Amino acid sequence: MTNSVSQWSRVGRVLQLMLEGVAGATLFGMMLLTTVDVGGRYFFNSPILGAVELTQLMLAALVFLSLPVVCWRQEHVSVDLLDAIFPSRFIWVREVLVNLVVTAALWVMSLRVWALAERAFSWGDVTEFLRIPYGYLIGLISIMLALSALLTLARAVLYLLEGFKVVKRGGPLSPGGNHD
Repeated sequence: MTNSVSQWSRVGRVLQLMLEGVAGATLFGMMLLTTVDVGGRYFFNSPILGAVELTQLMLAALVFLSLPVVCWRQEHVSVDLLDAIFPSRFIWVREVLVNLVVTAALWVMSLRVWALAERAFSWGDVTEFLRIPYGYLIGLISIMLALSALLTLARAVLYLLEGFKVVKRGGPLSPGGNHD
């Protein structure tokens, strides 16, 4: 099992680096576009046409490309209302339940967003000025939601295995644990 776990750990690390790399490149592209647009507007009185549209599309892509990494690392915004009532030896139970609820929510959202992507393609929805089809971005959002759902499900399984003493730590919220 250790070999299998380390192999999956490597696959996860590669996926994480790829998503972070694409998100970082998107953020850099947004920064570059904004800088050139503002510079062109103020120094040459010639802004980049469609810069607002491109920035909106890149911002949406950036948020949803980052979501799977946030889900895997459990770096969501959270409120620790239940921490005082859960003994540390039962944190795994809470985390299994929370991750299963999050998995279900993400999966439902992914299916609904996929339907929106199909509708955008069938209706030919495009951006106002640059005529970029919305369907591709909406499809990317749906895929990232589905990937996030799978990762939170995997995290729930790892916490369950931690509870049954099959693995030592199920995740960053395990007693004494830190971020992966």
